[in-house]
Amino acid sequence: MYSEKVMDHFENPRNVGEIPNANAVGQVGNPKCGDIMKIYMDIDENEVIRDVKFKTFGCGAAIATSSMATELVKGKTVDEALKLTNKAVMEALDGLPPQKIHCSVLAEEAIKSAIDNYRGNGGKSVHEGCRKDCSACPHANNE
Repeated sequence: MYSEKVMDHFENPRNVGEIPNANAVGQVGNPKCGDIMKIYMDIDENEVIRDVKFKTFGCGAAIATSSMATELVKGKTVDEALKLTNKAVMEALDGLPPQKIHCSVLAEEAIKSAIDNYRGNGGKSVHEGCRKDCSACPHANNE
């Protein structure tokens, strides 16, 4: 049912966790299937993704697609990462069963959500629960 690559990324996911003081955070979820993906990025001044991590609540395919998507964008520019498609994620995993294609769509959307957040906050650090104005953030004194 699942390719060896899907199983590898599910059993040994890459880039799991969060990035403290990330300057890009995106979260997407599909209430219908229950999968929720959160992507954290550290993007440098040249708009290169230095680091990317994820936290995913969902099935094995959701975890595998999150893992693969982070691998595909790490080290890329923001503009290059915006070109990531769910098809590219599926191809990198050697395919997904038809009923799991939505997981690759969520992975693409999560990457784009994080980049939208980065562009919306001017590249400043984003803290859990905070929005675009870091000067009003209660965490600002802890940086």
